[in-house]
Amino acid sequence: MEILQYTDEHRMFRDALRRFLAKEVTPHVDQWEEAGIVPREAWRKMGEQGFLAMSVPEEYGGLGADFLYSVIVTEELVRTNHSGLAAPLHTDIIVPYIVSFATEEQKHKYLPGCISGDIITAIAMTEPNTGSDLAAIKTTAVESGDDVIINGQKTFISNGINCDLLVLAARDPSEENPHAAVDLFLVEAATPGFEKGKQIKKVGWHSQDTAELYFTDCRIPKANRLGEKGSGFLKLMLKLQQERLVCAIGAVAAAEYMLEMTIRYCKERTAFGRPLTKFQNTQFEIVEMATETRLGRTFIDKLIADHMEGKEIVVDVSMAKYWTTDMASRVADRCMQLFGGYGYCEEYPIARAWRDIRVTRIFAGTNEIMKTIAARFMGL
Repeated sequence: MEILQYTDEHRMFRDALRRFLAKEVTPHVDQWEEAGIVPREAWRKMGEQGFLAMSVPEEYGGLGADFLYSVIVTEELVRTNHSGLAAPLHTDIIVPYIVSFATEEQKHKYLPGCISGDIITAIAMTEPNTGSDLAAIKTTAVESGDDVIINGQKTFISNGINCDLLVLAARDPSEENPHAAVDLFLVEAATPGFEKGKQIKKVGWHSQDTAELYFTDCRIPKANRLGEKGSGFLKLMLKLQQERLVCAIGAVAAAEYMLEMTIRYCKERTAFGRPLTKFQNTQFEIVEMATETRLGRTFIDKLIADHMEGKEIVVDVSMAKYWTTDMASRVADRCMQLFGGYGYCEEYPIARAWRDIRVTRIFAGTNEIMKTIAARFMGL
């Protein structure tokens, strides 16, 4: 019995998405990788077809769809072998903050654009000297009458260049408790004092517009705070379960995709007069990788089911995030080895997949932090 129960509607959605990506995304990926950014029109086309923010309730223009639709989008985007069109980040990590914590006025103002692709979102947590330790952020939010004045810097912000709306983590410098000092704010890209800095050149994720962001006396309405004052850290913790689950889903899908292309290559590539798949070493490598990816798939599917049932799976998701991304990195390296010298050439897709998977062990909380979280909950 399958762990996840996909309906005919789910399967139709996957087929439609796969056709859309084959027509509107995959043919342009090399161009986007070269440009270092995905054009906004691609986001709008995703939105027009109903492939963005599917879980947003119908009263705000969404489909009110279950999480399996997000799983499908994450898996199918992985197969385009690029990172720039970061719909899972937008749909499953950032937009949920608006759905859960924004005012009704803000929901009606922003969510329709998030669904249509006219509003691209980003979340700004990481700072130059603060990565996984969110309580140590330095960006300040000081109240001034009905406004809040933001000062500080963020870095490694995905969708940083394209973003229209930002969920920003900042702290009240007058609050001594570092956890109670953190708040989340909605900041529009056109706000004076908010500046998008340079796009960061990265080893991988070349089509992803990762950027530095600067805030200099950036004045926003106090009403742009998401929820009660001092509740930002708790809100981040509440949403990180889904963020890390999405990361793990993508890692397993990437491992499956890389293994699939490698098997196909090894069946076609010959050495000493026979296909590579006829050599015992190749067979053992493929079987071992297939076993790991299948273990990862079973683990992730169970966590998806638990998440959809509303269970608290913080420890399991932390374990899954570190193990699946480590596993996908191992698969990438072993697959490249089977491609031989060709695998190190840009014209072969395994090269991009190999360099792109590496960062998954760093973002959404480093894998070392994931183990620390699990150890803490285990009472170690």
